[in-house]
Amino acid sequence: GRAVDGITAAQPPVAATARGAAPSGAGGTASASGTGDPDPATTAEAARELFDTTRYDMGSNAVAFAGSTTANGKGLLLGNPHYPWQGGRRFWQSQQTIPGELNVSGGSLLGTAVVNIGFNEKVAWSHTVATGTPVNLHQLTLDPADPTAYLVDGKPEKMTRREVGVQVAGSTDPVTRTQWWTRYGPVVSNLGPGLPLPWTATTAYALNDPNASNLRASDTSLAIGKARSVAGIQDALRRTQGLPWINTIAADSAGGTLFTQSQVLPRITDELVARCSTPLGRATYPSSGLAVLDGSRGDCTLGSDPDAVQPGIFGPGKAPTLRDAPYAENSNDSAWLANASTPVTGYERIWGNTGTQRSMRTRGAVEDVSAMAAKGGLTVADLQKQQFANRVPAGDLAAADAAKACAALPGGSATGSDGAAVDVSAACGVLAAWDHTADTSSRGALLFDRFWRKLTQNTPVKDLWLVPFSAADPVHTPRTLNQAAPGIGRALADTVTELKAAGIALDAPLGENQFVVRNGEKLPVGGGTEALGVWNKIEAPWNAAAGGYPEVVHGSSHIQAVGWDGSRCPVARTLLTYSQSSNPNSPHYADQTRLFSQERWVKSRFCEWDILTSPQLKVVWPRERR
Repeated sequence: GRAVDGITAAQPPVAATARGAAPSGAGGTASASGTGDPDPATTAEAARELFDTTRYDMGSNAVAFAGSTTANGKGLLLGNPHYPWQGGRRFWQSQQTIPGELNVSGGSLLGTAVVNIGFNEKVAWSHTVATGTPVNLHQLTLDPADPTAYLVDGKPEKMTRREVGVQVAGSTDPVTRTQWWTRYGPVVSNLGPGLPLPWTATTAYALNDPNASNLRASDTSLAIGKARSVAGIQDALRRTQGLPWINTIAADSAGGTLFTQSQVLPRITDELVARCSTPLGRATYPSSGLAVLDGSRGDCTLGSDPDAVQPGIFGPGKAPTLRDAPYAENSNDSAWLANASTPVTGYERIWGNTGTQRSMRTRGAVEDVSAMAAKGGLTVADLQKQQFANRVPAGDLAAADAAKACAALPGGSATGSDGAAVDVSAACGVLAAWDHTADTSSRGALLFDRFWRKLTQNTPVKDLWLVPFSAADPVHTPRTLNQAAPGIGRALADTVTELKAAGIALDAPLGENQFVVRNGEKLPVGGGTEALGVWNKIEAPWNAAAGGYPEVVHGSSHIQAVGWDGSRCPVARTLLTYSQSSNPNSPHYADQTRLFSQERWVKSRFCEWDILTSPQLKVVWPRERR
């Protein structure tokens, strides 16, 4: 999807158009002179940002606990995907039952016919966004006589020209675009802003995306839904290999756990990159996992693994995997710290990195779940507590030091971004008294939230912390806020000015200013943004005129806490944060949103007797009309 515009905009150089090689009216980034090659350093940074899964609003948390950590020896799973609250990527809850074939409950993305995240009698699973880079580029050496032909082992191959037309409302003629295809995939002129890939007289870039031909995701979800154990989920992933960009975390009733990054990735090995990278690829691959291979060499093809279901992708045997650890957790960082006591290593760079700084959310999650596993005796109730603990890891690390830095400002005054002096003395006490949670009742949470966003957006990491990151202690570093960092005073001044201008008290309870409105009812929302590291992730655009954060865009969505108690029925508590219906006239438009606001759950009715005895049961028989 990120490459669509770059594919349709990619056109041969202007000089080639004069010779009739390209269609008229087609734009794109091209050069007849052969100059304009991408700058490796700039492109590497742009690629790092493009493929960094921790910088996007969407994401997920999930943790599986083994029987060795639970009260009854059976597994536990807490799934907490962070997805849009509006639009086509909402989850829809259902239970699908085909007697003797399938019985699975959970959430499905709108438009899909299978349960994507859920549980059955024996196993529960969730997904998180993975760090694998799902595409790669081939740098083409063009035929000097024809920029729509490229050389492979010295022999020219002609590109395939494809015209694609789309009928547009209000127009009698379709809007057409020309695509240029190679043995590696379509020619692409960019991968988004900041990552241009100019088609010059000598060079072009082709995009290899193995998921363009992957239509197996529904097969994978169906097979997972029929699995009876974490081993069965592994087998389902091995047989179908249909997940394009997600990890799988699972627990079963026998006490087993699983983390696996079994996603479809181009078969880019570190050895292939070392042998076949272009100068651009030597910059982009270490930073982001984006390989740029020499397309002029036939020995630089991706090859195949014997256990792969399609050519040019890794087989499941190469996927970073952790089985039966006391806990297995992921919060959108790489597989490395799925269990901090047993780091996962040995995988190719394209799967993700190791030995690098983790996100604040990963650090907080690992701290929480490792402490839970060490305590032991866990039940579904402990999963429910973790979901709504609303601990702010950034607050634990920095709030006390920020309050001290605030109190040390001469005269309690700081200079804002506009150059004006601001009295911030009142903020010092609020930060010092804050309980470091993002509950709706937390006083000081909003002040720290606004301060922390401003500080971290404008202060380099090296200037923010006194103790730098160490791969030997990745969960607890970097740490110790640098109270002398010049950005602290400015961020405090800007935050105080902002809140006062909006009429918001510095110690206002978070829920007064982080909320949603449904049919005129204001529902406070707990949780916090990515930079704060809160497990219960909530992303809401700031709107001072509307009172703060008046609507959630992304965040906790289809939540499930699942275990087993020895009976045939799983013990499951679920919550669809934005509710099942998007129709304001439906009784299910805001019912679960109200529960989410109150930190309450839905008790799942999975077994047939529980369903049939529900006082709210309504049976509808669909029939075909002929």
